[in-house]
Amino acid sequence: MDQIVLKNVTKKFPTKSGEPIIAVNNFNLNIKEGEIFSFLGPSGCGKTTTLRMVAGFEDLSEGEIYLGDKIVSSSKKNLYVPPEDRGLGMVFQAFAVWPHLNVFENVAFPLRVQKKSKTEINDAVNKALTHTNLKGLENVYPSDLSGGQQQRIALARAIVTNPKVMLLDEPLSNLDPKLREHMRFEIKELQQKFNFTIIFVTHDQSEAMAMSDRMLVMDMGNIVQIDTPANLYNNPVNKFVYGFLGQSNFVDVVLEDGKIYPVGGKGQPIPLAWSDELKGKTGVIASRPNEILINSNSEKGYATKIEKRIYLTSGIEYHVKLGEQTVRIRTSHENIYKIGDNVNIEFIRPSWYEMDSQDAEKERIQRQVI
Repeated sequence: MDQIVLKNVTKKFPTKSGEPIIAVNNFNLNIKEGEIFSFLGPSGCGKTTTLRMVAGFEDLSEGEIYLGDKIVSSSKKNLYVPPEDRGLGMVFQAFAVWPHLNVFENVAFPLRVQKKSKTEINDAVNKALTHTNLKGLENVYPSDLSGGQQQRIALARAIVTNPKVMLLDEPLSNLDPKLREHMRFEIKELQQKFNFTIIFVTHDQSEAMAMSDRMLVMDMGNIVQIDTPANLYNNPVNKFVYGFLGQSNFVDVVLEDGKIYPVGGKGQPIPLAWSDELKGKTGVIASRPNEILINSNSEKGYATKIEKRIYLTSGIEYHVKLGEQTVRIRTSHENIYKIGDNVNIEFIRPSWYEMDSQDAEKERIQRQVI
C-alpha cells in the first residue's frame, strides 16, 4: 500500500526579479507503507521544500498530496489540511526541545495539545522514553543532557503519538560523526519496532545509503533518479548522480587522431577505447578512487607521478596528474608510495559522460542563495 503519494506537485517562490523560481517541478512520487525513503541532493535542490509540503508547513502551487487514502493538499480543490491534523511525527536539524520543560514534559507536549487523559499521557510517554533509552531522565532538563540525548527527546516526542509517517529533515547533522552513526541504527530500530514510514531528507550520501530502502536524487527541483541505494550507486543515470553518490573523479578528455588525451595534456594519450555513447570528440571519464590501479613496476596505463599523499583510516589517498587535471586514488595502507614517485595508473571500470553545461552549475549556485 502507498503511504505517501505526490501527484504533479509543483512549488513556486517569488523572487525580486519578478520571475518565480520553481523549487519543486512536477513531482510524482509513491512511497510505500513501512518504507524508509530518502531525499538526497545539494543545497537548494528542493528536498526540504518537498518535505515541508508533505508536512503542511508549505502549501503547494500545483498538484495533490495524499497520506494513505486521505488527500491533504490539492490546488484544484483548494484543499489544505494543517500540519496538526496530518498525524505526522517530525524531527528536524535543530532538535527544537523546549529548555524550560523537563524530558517528560517535552515528550508529553503533543499529547497535551491533543487533550489526552493523564493515564494515556503517562503510558505513551513512558513507552516512548523506554524505546529511546531515556528512562530515568524524566525530570532532567535539556541543558543538562548531551546532544545525542536531546536528539532522543525529539525522537521520543515524534513517536509518542504513534504516527504512521515520520519526517526527518537533516536530524543527525548537528551530532559528531561517531554519535551520528550510532543514531542511524537507533532510528532504524525504532522504525522496525513501530513500522512507521520514514521520509529522510539529507545531503549526506553515506547516511542516506545506510538507512534507506529506496532513495531519490534531486537536482534543481527535479527528480533525477529513484532506486535502491545499490542500484543508484552502481547504475547512475547521469554524471550528476554519479558525482553525488560517493567519491568520484572526472577527467575531461578529447579525441584526436583516434587517441584519447586529457584536456590540458596532449603529450601522452590515455590507453582506453573511446566510448560509443559520446556524440562528439569531447567527453568525461568518470571513476571511483578505489577503481584505479596504481603501479610503479608496470609500463601499462598512464605514466604520471605522486603529487600528494594523504593517510586516512580506510587507506591511503594519492593525488596524481593527468595533464593539468588531478585524479584521486585510494589504496590499502600496504600500498605505499612517496611524493614524487613515478607510477602508472589504469582505469578499471570507467564510465563515460558528455561534458557539462556551465549553465546548470550556475543555476545550482543561484538556488543556494535564494
